[in-house]
Formats: sequence, C-alpha cells, structure tokens
Amino acid sequence: MILESLPLTPDHDIPGPLLVELTAVYISNREFHALSGDFPDPDDIRPEQVAAELADELANPDVEVLLARSAGRLTGIVITLAHHPDPADPDPWIGLLMVDAGLQRQGHGRRLVSLVEDRFRSAGRTAVRLAVLENNPKALAFWTALGYETIDRRPDRGRGRPCAVLRKALG
Repeated sequence: MILESLPLTPDHDIPGPLLVELTAVYISNREFHALSGDFPDPDDIRPEQVAAELADELANPDVEVLLARSAGRLTGIVITLAHHPDPADPDPWIGLLMVDAGLQRQGHGRRLVSLVEDRFRSAGRTAVRLAVLENNPKALAFWTALGYETIDRRPDRGRGRPCAVLRKALG
C-alpha cells in the first residue's frame, strides 16, 4: 500500500478520473454517511458533493488529504489535521479514515492507520487524536483495537454531534 497526497490541478480542482474514484469510495460507505449526516442523501452521493467536501477540508492549511492505493487501486482516504484549533491540544488529528467498503475487513484500514502514524512519528509528533461519532460502535471498536483510548466525550466542532475523543501515544 502506498500513501500519497491528494493531487490537484493548477486550478486546485481534483482531476476528473480521480474524483470518480473518490466518489466510488464515498458511495461504498453508505452506512457511515447515514450515521454522520455529512451528505443530504447517503444513497445519492455525487462527485460535485465529494469535491465540495474535500475543498472545504483543504481550505484549512493544516489539513492534508491522503490517498491509499494498493495494486494501483484507490483503497482509502485519510484526512489529517496537523494542529487542532484548541491551543491546549498539542496532538495532530485524524479527521477521517475511510476504506472502500468492498475491501473492509482485509487489513487495509489497519495498514492505512499504521502509515499515517508513521508519518506523524517521522514529523516528531508523539501522539495522535481522533473523534468517533457516538452512534458508530463499529468505528469505536476498530480504533480501540488499534490501541486508541477514549479520553473525552464532547460534541464535534463542526456539527455538534456527540463524539468520543480518542488518543494514542506514538511510542
């Protein structure tokens, strides 16, 4: 598996063929989108919606969108945040980790998390945080199995949804 930054055109758009691949990954995760409410209709996610969602993320200079590929196929996407808006929070964050639903339970998610953690370690970071929606027990089980521990419960900053905040030291 390789991890690469999202390439953009000179106009800061996502290249058309890549946007089609990304949209397919988003569509495959209907269950998550039904829980999150990130899209008006989780049964009708369109490329322009995915492009707008990623453009909103990339408007923050501390955000990086990473793509995971295996055997040339887009297997997942990760959105990271180098610095949280709260100055008391020293850790980088994983804002989203999504693996193509057709490839889940095959180790792609674990490998992807490992690569992201390695990137943070290489940058001298000592821990990483993320938030899991309270209504998503599968995600909570995934992250805790990887050694992440719940350190807080609070609404997310964007939409006020109830979340568990998890943290993992990067020893």
